[in-house]
Amino acid sequence: MVESAFTTSGLGHAYGRVVALHDMDITVPRGRTGLVGANGAGKSTLIKLLLGILEPTVGSTTVLGMDTSDEVVAIRSLIGYMPEGSCLPLDQTAADFLVYAAGTAGLPPNAARQRASDVLTLVGLDEERFRYLGDFSTGMKQRAKLAQSIVHDPDLVFLDEPTSGLDPSGREEMLELIARLGTFGIDVVVSSHVLGDIERTCDYVVMLDEGTLLHSGPIGSDADDGSIRVDFLDDPTPIATALQAAGADVEQSGNLLTVSHESADVFDLVRDAAASNDATIRRLTGSSHSLEELFLTHGDRV
Repeated sequence: MVESAFTTSGLGHAYGRVVALHDMDITVPRGRTGLVGANGAGKSTLIKLLLGILEPTVGSTTVLGMDTSDEVVAIRSLIGYMPEGSCLPLDQTAADFLVYAAGTAGLPPNAARQRASDVLTLVGLDEERFRYLGDFSTGMKQRAKLAQSIVHDPDLVFLDEPTSGLDPSGREEMLELIARLGTFGIDVVVSSHVLGDIERTCDYVVMLDEGTLLHSGPIGSDADDGSIRVDFLDDPTPIATALQAAGADVEQSGNLLTVSHESADVFDLVRDAAASNDATIRRLTGSSHSLEELFLTHGDRV
C-alpha cells in the first residue's frame, strides 16, 4: 500500500503575475487530512494541481505514489472530488445523476444503479432520489456533491469546503458523513477555513497562508510534552531572558512564549519571572495546541 496520500516538491503556481503557491514541499500520509487556511490561501489551487486540472508553474506533485504530470488518468480512476462551487445538473434527478457518475467511472449499468442507490442512502438522500437536483436545498446539494465524489468507491477523495453554506444542523450532518468515510476505506483530504471542522474530522493538517506552507503535521502531536504556552500583554523578551538564565528552554514568537524545563516546575518559573518583571499574562495554557493556536503561532513566523 502506498504510504502517502500526496506529495509536493518545490511546488509553485502562478496565475499570470499573481503567485498562488510558493515553493511548497509536503508529504501527507494516508488517512484523514485537513487543508486549512483563509479564503485565498491557495487551498483550491493545490487541490486542482493534485487533480491534474492545473499544471504546476514549477515543481512536481504525486498522488497515491503516481506523478500527476504523466499518470493523471490513472490517478483520477482512484480518487473522488467534491468541488466548492455549484456544479450539479439541475435538470436531472439525484438517482440519474449518481448512475451517470458511477457509469463514467467504469461501473456497468446494473452495478452503477445499485451503487448509486447505496450511496444516496449513505448520505441521507434515499427518499429524495427521484427529485430534481434543482429543487434541492443547499444542504441536500452538498450531500449530492459528496455522493458523486464517492460513488465509484475511490481510494482517496478531495472535499473542497464541504460545509460551505450549510446551517448548523447541516454542518453537523456533513461532518458526521466525512468522519464515517474512513470506515469504508476511503482516505480524505478536507479543505476548509473552519479550524474546528478539521479538528473534529481529521488526524493530520496542512496549513496554508497566502500560498505559503505554515505547518504540516499530525493534529495534537505536540501534546503533553511538558511545556506551557504563555501569552503576555507586552513584549516578553525580559521574561524570556530570565527564564533562560534559570535553565528553561524558551521559544518566543511575538508576545507568546513556549517554555519547558527538564526538572523544575515550569509554572513556578514563569510566575516568578513575570512577577519580577512586573509583566501581565494574558493567557497561559498547557502544551496541547489547538489548530487555532498553531495557525496563529506559525503565522507570526512568516
